[in-house]
Formats: sequence, structure tokens, C-alpha cells
Amino acid sequence: MPHVAAIGTYLPGWGAPHRRVAGDDEDAITLAVEAGRAALSGGGAVERVVVVSRCLPLTESSNAAVLLAGLGLDPELEVDERLGGAPATLDALSSARPRTLIIGMDLDPAGAAAVLTAEEGLHVRTAARIARSLPVRTRNAVGVVHDYGDPRLLQQRGVVASLEAAWVDTPLAVAGVEHEQALELSAGQQPRLPTVGASSGLFALADMAQSQITGRLVGVEQASLSGITVVGGAARIYRHQPPARAMPETTFIAGTDLAISLAAYERAFEAKVRWEAGKYADSDDLDFPPRYRVGDDGALATDYELVPLPRTGTVYTAVSVHMPVPGLRTPYALVIVELDECSVRALVKVTGAEPDTVRIGDRGRLVLRRIAVRSGVPDYGYAFEPEEAAA
Repeated sequence: MPHVAAIGTYLPGWGAPHRRVAGDDEDAITLAVEAGRAALSGGGAVERVVVVSRCLPLTESSNAAVLLAGLGLDPELEVDERLGGAPATLDALSSARPRTLIIGMDLDPAGAAAVLTAEEGLHVRTAARIARSLPVRTRNAVGVVHDYGDPRLLQQRGVVASLEAAWVDTPLAVAGVEHEQALELSAGQQPRLPTVGASSGLFALADMAQSQITGRLVGVEQASLSGITVVGGAARIYRHQPPARAMPETTFIAGTDLAISLAAYERAFEAKVRWEAGKYADSDDLDFPPRYRVGDDGALATDYELVPLPRTGTVYTAVSVHMPVPGLRTPYALVIVELDECSVRALVKVTGAEPDTVRIGDRGRLVLRRIAVRSGVPDYGYAFEPEEAAA
């Protein structure tokens, strides 16, 4: 039976208080990295990563490399990508061995939550599991969604029937459904959850752990159900949930899509996504992006090593672009950030804040974001999030 050592949650800063919206530069993987890094901020070893979602950006390829790089984890770690909702995430938790990082993420509403298991911590055990078929919402191979449109059928023959079939007493909290429906199904201590998908069960677990409540937590999706019982213990809770703000108005002019060079993508990947600079053995200087050097004698030096860069810094200079740029949403802001404890200055876009609000001297952190989609390939890099936007 697993123990949860730490829980990390992340909500984008855009949208309404109870229904967040992912930014233009966010997707399921950037949300997962935010929640995962929050869970790992207190330390702890990771031997395996499980990600659960119904909105993974790459389905014909793997998202593991970007995920591990963004989390700062070894590229040799096992990554299990699962397609599912709230029951799938609780299933992953109930069967997890120690030192497993489990992340659930959603895009509508947007949010992500992660748990890190260990030998000690918040003790949970399997309470129920049942798989039944009632496909009231489907999506075909080209992404077209069909909704059967009968909420009463879903309620009575889906959720309620599954609770009865699983012999589950009235649960303390229900994840995977809208708040009003969860209140009807739970025992009256139902927390207000910001998502209804794969991350919702972990958000509920975070609320129960923070309130030191024990009892049964159930995750449902259509007619499938999974439940765990929170027995006792304690877990560290780390939340990155800035206040909700209205999404700023932008202008988009369609332009010619720039084709991606996968050769260039591969060469730049490690330094760009792991946020690393090049360092030569005979010098303390850092090169970002990493590059070869030509000595005074004309010799080419290529033997640099990659070293991690600080993820905090100060705005050295800033500019906002208001002129419409084909293929980009405008206005947007660019900053040169002077990184802490090193001589590197990096040119990056601003995320999580409106243009014209970032000033020279502002402090902030560098966060993984999807900077573009080229030839259908998400291209990830780092953006500057001001401290005021993250507060």
C-alpha cells in the first residue's frame, strides 16, 4: 500500500477562479512539468514517472523526453503515459511503488497535480475499482468529439450505478464530475475541485491531506470508477496557484507556417529544454546557447559539457511588440533576463503577465513553455514568469 510524501498542484493564472484556462504557450506537458516540479521542490528520489491525461500533445510519438527534461530528471527513467481520467490516476496511485511520481493533467478546465510516493507519508489503500461501459462522450481518430447529450443517463446508469456495483458507501469526496453533482454523491465534505479530469482526484487528495481528513475518495469517468481510502499520515503540500485573471485580448494574423528542422531541433534539445549552458574545462565562462569556440591559433574546441543554469533572474531590459506579426498572437513581451549567480543573459518571451507590465529590475523565474508548433511538432523552451504573476 503506497504512501504519499509530497503533493504538488498547478493552475494557470488565466480564466475564472473555478475554471482556469491554459495560456497560448501552455499544453498538457507544460502543466505536468509545473505540477511535478512543485511536488519535487521539497526533495525526494524518483525512479518512475506516470502521466495520465486525455490531452497528451503527441500520440504517434512519446512525450517522455520533454517531460523528463522539464522536470530535471534522468532521461533513463521509465515513463508510463496513460490515457484516462480521474479513475486512471487513482488506479496509478493505488498500485504505485515507492519513489513514483504520478501526474494528472487537464486542459478544460486547465490544471495539473502530482504526487510523489515513498516508504512513509500519507497512507492510502485501494477501496474500489470497477470498469463499466457507457460511452456518452467519444472522440474519433481525427479528433471529432461526439457527445450523447443525456446527463440524466450518465448520472443514473453511469456514476450512481457504478457506485452501487462497487459496493461503495457514500464517499467523502468525489472527483471527475462537476461540483454540484459531486455534492449530491458525497458525504458533505466535498472540496471545490478546479478540474474534472485526470488531475481532479489528486487535487481532492491534496485538499484532504491539507485538512487532515481521512476517508474514501472516489474518481469517476462516465461509468468507470476507482476509489482509495486515505488512512492517515501526512504529506507535504506545494501549490502554485496564482489568482485567476481574464485572458488578455490578442490579435492573430494567419501566416505561412515555418517548417521545422528536426536536425536542428535534436541538436538544441538538451540545452534548450533542460535549461543548460555549455562550459569548457579551461574556462569558467558559460555559453548559452552552447557553442563551439575557435582559439587564437585557429583550433576548433568542441569538448564543452552541459551544466544547469539558474531558473531565477532579473529583467535586464524589456520590450513589448504590438505590431501584428503573422503566425504570432500580439501583443507579446520579450525580455533579456540576467540569471542569478552567473554571467548569462537570456532572451525569452514573457508568460503569465500582460505585455507592458514587466519592467527593468523585475524578479521572476524561468518556466518551461511551448514556444511554437512547427510542422505539427510542439517546440518547447523557457519563458520568464514575473514574481507578481506567480504570487
